Amino acid sequence: MPFYHKLGKIPPKRHTQFRKPDGSLYSEQLFGTVGFDGMYSNIYHEHRPTQVKEIKAQYNVAPKIARANNLESLRLKGFDVKPEKDYLSSRKTVLTNSDCSIILAAPQESQKDYFYKNTDADELIFIHKGSGKLRTFLGNLDFKYGDYLLIPRGIIYKIDFDTKDNRLFIVESRRPIYTPKRYRNWFGQLLEHSPYCERDIRKPQELETRDEKGEFLVKVKKQDDIFEMIYATHPFDVVGYDGYNFPYAFSIHDFEPITGRIHQPPPVHQTFETDAMVICSFVPRLYDYHPLSIPAPYNHSNIDSDEVLYYVDGDFMSRNDIEAGQITLHPAGIVHGPHPGAAERSIGKTETEELAVMVDTFKPLQVTEDGLKLSDGTYYQSWLEE
Repeated sequence: MPFYHKLGKIPPKRHTQFRKPDGSLYSEQLFGTVGFDGMYSNIYHEHRPTQVKEIKAQYNVAPKIARANNLESLRLKGFDVKPEKDYLSSRKTVLTNSDCSIILAAPQESQKDYFYKNTDADELIFIHKGSGKLRTFLGNLDFKYGDYLLIPRGIIYKIDFDTKDNRLFIVESRRPIYTPKRYRNWFGQLLEHSPYCERDIRKPQELETRDEKGEFLVKVKKQDDIFEMIYATHPFDVVGYDGYNFPYAFSIHDFEPITGRIHQPPPVHQTFETDAMVICSFVPRLYDYHPLSIPAPYNHSNIDSDEVLYYVDGDFMSRNDIEAGQITLHPAGIVHGPHPGAAERSIGKTETEELAVMVDTFKPLQVTEDGLKLSDGTYYQSWLEE
């Protein structure tokens, strides 16, 4: 997110001496992306962040592919993913390509015994059910239903849940996730026509500084392997930082929809982007107000992207028999549109209460074994007229 944030104690000038009360130096870390060309923060630690005592294990967590080349429209019953106690074990990749993975999770317990760091990808975690606190070495964020949590790659974090009933929709992106460039001016500030602005973004405000030595288990993901590494000091030993690279939260309920006299195309719902995909938020809004408008979306061809819709809540006007927690995949190469009868039903309606997250990827998505288990097997036939 291209805006500046400062938290905790920092020296007046970067890369200069910054001393503790006992006269010893704090340890500075440059935490950046895209080499030295992307967003970065300067972080100050109680201890050197380079101290690894032991690498205890390495194991692969790459998803197993069921369909490498898929042209079938799919409906996945997301709430059929069974809850599991452990946060990482609960994450089930259902769709994937070389740029991103789409994951469903139903963790029952907080991370207690380990920290987690994803070095492969930024993580965008959508909170469908549950509440709690995201704890990171750059500060903490409270979360609840409807929140997006953006965790840049390399962030060490834990998640504390308030209850056992949690449902997460997660997008792992191997490209940095940004706000849409067409909603930013040349300085990076969100423009007046943007559907949200900086004051809607919740930045970390609670810095958890732990000056502790010992043995701390950090599970680090790299190239679909998990490395279990023992750190010699507590990962949350940061006394302060400043810069542009940090986790943040944004609620889908703060997305202000753009509407028009006739049906608006999906890009008006865009919330985040990378150079390999876009992520959109469909929220309650007024329908088109031309006297002859058809609020239901028109049929359209997926020529350049696979379209994934995750249904969160409300009435999904363009679909028949869709429930919360389900995912639809409309792959590139075929036409899709409203279900039979949906266009006619939409005429005369003035508003919708639907809530959904959409991911459009520019490379085809592969269907995993975990994803195919959730398929109803008949969705691609649901446009047939009786």
